[in-house]
Amino acid sequence: MSGPWTVEGVDEVRLTRLAEIIALKMRPGDLITLTGDLGAGKTTFARAVIRAMLADPEAEVPSPTFTLVQPYATPRIDIAHFDLYRLTDASEIDEIGFDEAVASGLALVEWPERAQGRLHGHHLDIALDVGFSPETRTLTLTPDASWTPRVARLSEIDAFISDRAGTLRYLQGDASTRAYARLIGTSASHVLMDSPRQPDGPPIRNGLPYSQIAHLAEDVTAFHAIAEALASYGMIVPTIRAFDHDRGLLLIDDLGDLTFGRALERGMDQRTLWSSAVDGLIALRAHPPSERLPVPGSAQHHVVHRFDRTALMIEVELTTDWYWPAIMGSPIPADVKADFLRIWNAQIDWLETLPLGWVLRDYHSPNLMWLGEGQVGVLDFQDAMRGPWAYDVVSLLQDARLDVPEDIERDLLAHYRREVACREPGFDVATFDTAYAVLGAQRNTKLLGLWQRLARRDGKHGYLAHLPRTWRYMERNLRHPALADLARWFDTHFPPAGRERNS
Repeated sequence: MSGPWTVEGVDEVRLTRLAEIIALKMRPGDLITLTGDLGAGKTTFARAVIRAMLADPEAEVPSPTFTLVQPYATPRIDIAHFDLYRLTDASEIDEIGFDEAVASGLALVEWPERAQGRLHGHHLDIALDVGFSPETRTLTLTPDASWTPRVARLSEIDAFISDRAGTLRYLQGDASTRAYARLIGTSASHVLMDSPRQPDGPPIRNGLPYSQIAHLAEDVTAFHAIAEALASYGMIVPTIRAFDHDRGLLLIDDLGDLTFGRALERGMDQRTLWSSAVDGLIALRAHPPSERLPVPGSAQHHVVHRFDRTALMIEVELTTDWYWPAIMGSPIPADVKADFLRIWNAQIDWLETLPLGWVLRDYHSPNLMWLGEGQVGVLDFQDAMRGPWAYDVVSLLQDARLDVPEDIERDLLAHYRREVACREPGFDVATFDTAYAVLGAQRNTKLLGLWQRLARRDGKHGYLAHLPRTWRYMERNLRHPALADLARWFDTHFPPAGRERNS
């Protein structure tokens, strides 16, 4: 769909659902105009949008007919609700703070024609007309270039959940292009995963984007196939209740809000939480991954890629391509990069000799849900690969988003070794320890560059707060004798005394 979206037969329940759907894609700088005759329902629709943004269906939302503007500070975006019916002169729009509102938030405007063309912003017009009966309306959404792809996506989401009753609420996304919303019904809650197929960024090498080189999932079939496999092993993952693979939409079970990070904030014991997650990784070792997994509802299969040299190298090169320029102010010299790549290629030569297990890739606090009584729910596994078993243990015990004290890391590593050795008589502790250190260095080398890329390319500057922690983990790994060359490289170019400043 590239033009207007018309929705007919809209009653009050349908109007609220449409407002909730449109609210999912609202951004700072947007201008939403509401047009229609007196009594068409403009204020009713505006009220539904604001309540959706406030995540409060009972919020008091007075009409700004007499005040002309009513501001709202919502969790995502500041909204200014304008009613220009009583505007006596178009120039008054400057006096009531329109420019400021749209510059930093969202402007929701009734009777926009009274402004005589003085409004601006990423524009979506929503026209409300009396429908086939006095109780219904016809809504016509006319987008500008910014809103056109958003409106097209909203119409797909609307069709996907049309038979599902409940209240739709925005959920915070992650570092990827995926978006989420919670659909709260009378008896159950589900999560809408909005993940249209797309590569992660522009081509960077051999005509391929980073996502393809690093074997990142580009559509929802990966999540669906891997979820089915993990569930069959007894791991707690969301069940997929509805899907549209072609459009990149899934409706999955809601495992709640109690991530490991929130559980810590509520006073839960970190050692207990992390120990339960370690036990999940120990149990997973009984189920080595298949190279191909069936995709439910489809004749195709999902390929579980090997965590190969190409993927490992493109990740560590985030440090040379993003961290180095950010800190040094210029591109990395060719000879320095060549030394770095030589060191890593030697490490990968050894990693490729190890047995292949599951690499869930981001098995850490944002994606681990505490369900009580030792049960852990797992999210965000669509990028899983086949590689050394130690990788997910590193991901957990050197958590990228929050601190894991070194004594907890040490004790839970010992627990992992003991349990695996009891189950697998041929388990080589020394080899595992080396793999843990090498993969820990690889993961944290990637993260140094990733935090800078998220900040500089994507404008997500909050991720830079993780840099000091990443360096602390890196230093733990660099103590291992197998990483002497890499430790020398980092000590030469990023001396320990300056690493806090470089964060």
